[in-house]
Amino acid sequence: MKSLKKTALVLAVAGLPLAAQADLKPLEDVHMSNVTGQAGVTIELETKLSIDEFIYTDEGSFSIKDIKIGGANRTDLFEEITDFRDVLFGGANDLIDNIKIDIDIAADGDAIINIWPITAAPIDFGVSTGNWSLQGATDSTLLASNFSMVGAFTKVGIRIDTATDKLNLQTQVGISDLDVDVDFLALGIRDLKMTGADYMGTKLDGSAANPSVLTLGANIDMDVYKSTRLADPSQDALAIDLNTFAADMSIGDVLVGGTSIGSVMLDNLVVENTTMRIYGH
Repeated sequence: MKSLKKTALVLAVAGLPLAAQADLKPLEDVHMSNVTGQAGVTIELETKLSIDEFIYTDEGSFSIKDIKIGGANRTDLFEEITDFRDVLFGGANDLIDNIKIDIDIAADGDAIINIWPITAAPIDFGVSTGNWSLQGATDSTLLASNFSMVGAFTKVGIRIDTATDKLNLQTQVGISDLDVDVDFLALGIRDLKMTGADYMGTKLDGSAANPSVLTLGANIDMDVYKSTRLADPSQDALAIDLNTFAADMSIGDVLVGGTSIGSVMLDNLVVENTTMRIYGH
């Protein structure tokens, strides 16, 4: 029965109109031959990891303790999705699995890396940490604690372009539940959810939202490359251009001093054409 449902899900996704797939365009024959003719390498992966403590040291230090990254290990992710729930999120475990990594080198030398689910189900993940702290020679501050996040992504696309020397990242990732205490502000966040802009509230075109596996992920498109500082163009800097970020976001409870002050909803949050330059000083 489960295999029948998996087959039905695959057929349902494959049968969706092209309009449901963002920015899909027909390929000319020569381009299609380049795609289908690629050999490349495919890696299938499952893993989990833990780090006792991450420490960044300048004059003082910033640390994060008890970092754990693995599968969500939950079956209630994105509970608004009602179709094929047992296929999508029924196999709960603490591993990041169901991952296929395709690596190709194009004729022009570009490196193309795509991370996909092996099956029709999204790749679920879970991240949790202990205390986040600042430590100086005489003082220390507990910034945050009790951080936990579970979610899923349906695609990560990476292209290193030899013509522009840019790394382009395009991904669709959703957060089903995020909780954290920001201790030094007496602030708590409960049940934060981040999805695609067509998942909650209304769609970008104003029509009714459609919670589904195709809309659960926020769309992120960014370029990372070497550039120059805005204040001093003679000096190098790491450039990060956020071309597009489109999402819906909600917070179930905002706690101040341990007491709820209400909930928050951001419908159709879109950030575009944002540029950062990062360098040491």
